[in-house]
Amino acid sequence: MVKINGRETDAEGKTLMEYLKETEYPLRRIAVECNGEIVVKTSYETKVICDGDKIEIVSFVGGG
Repeated sequence: MVKINGRETDAEGKTLMEYLKETEYPLRRIAVECNGEIVVKTSYETKVICDGDKIEIVSFVGGG
């Protein structure tokens, strides 16, 4: 199992991009951390989610 934002998820074997598109995250407004390290956007297509990964996805919001 994989933990994404603290929840166990069955996303093992998918690329990060596949997961993000399936869950409809706004790609321009997020940052992703995997096992404590920032994942650069150019790696989303090739980063495969593995069993035991801990992923945090943070959305940026603007306001005033």
